[in-house]
Amino acid sequence: MSFTTRLVEVRTKILKENDVAARRLRQRFAEQGRTVISLVSSPGAGKTRLLEETVRRLATRYRVAVVVGDLATDNDAERLAGTGVLVKQITTGTVCHLEAEMVSKAIDSWSEIALDFLFLENVGNLVCPAGYDLGENLRIVAFSVTEGEDKPLKYPTIFNTADAVVLTKMDLCEATEFDEPEARRSIRQVRPGMRVMKVSAKTGEGMADWTAWLEKSREFDKPSSLDVGKSQGT
Repeated sequence: MSFTTRLVEVRTKILKENDVAARRLRQRFAEQGRTVISLVSSPGAGKTRLLEETVRRLATRYRVAVVVGDLATDNDAERLAGTGVLVKQITTGTVCHLEAEMVSKAIDSWSEIALDFLFLENVGNLVCPAGYDLGENLRIVAFSVTEGEDKPLKYPTIFNTADAVVLTKMDLCEATEFDEPEARRSIRQVRPGMRVMKVSAKTGEGMADWTAWLEKSREFDKPSSLDVGKSQGT
């Protein structure tokens, strides 16, 4: 029992320290005028492909950069660098999520660079990232049609702390016999009123609406000192 108590105490301390670092990051982003989007998903949900197409479209009108988190390899960072935007890799090793301090250190050299959008691609995991605020304006869950309609019910915390869901790989919807109404019901059970958008980065379906929503979010929720202390998922 004492061992269990000790684990709880350590975890509480780590999360508290992360929250402090996240508040500093949020202040920093607000002062720099950056809209920060955190993208989370299961492995293989297509978030890197989604991000590739997203930044290509946004980069024609905005200054965009990406921070990529992975347990090992810089494969995703290399792919995203091909879009021409600034990219930084964070290799987490055995850590299954990004933390605010990791992000802070990774972007130190970008302090003087003007950016409109900063995307944070988290490690492929729907459990660990749920508890770690990264100072972002928006947290987005990429949910693939290949994963099963009950995914939100299995991982409620990450969906409950997100601002929107992007249904990815819609070009495979028919082949996988994905039940979209059932998936939406699962999402509503966890987070009533959650915005859900459908995309296919391969065919371009829904990409214009998705990027337009991001632009609108920046316009109506421009970073400012008022964002400091904003709680996750609000």
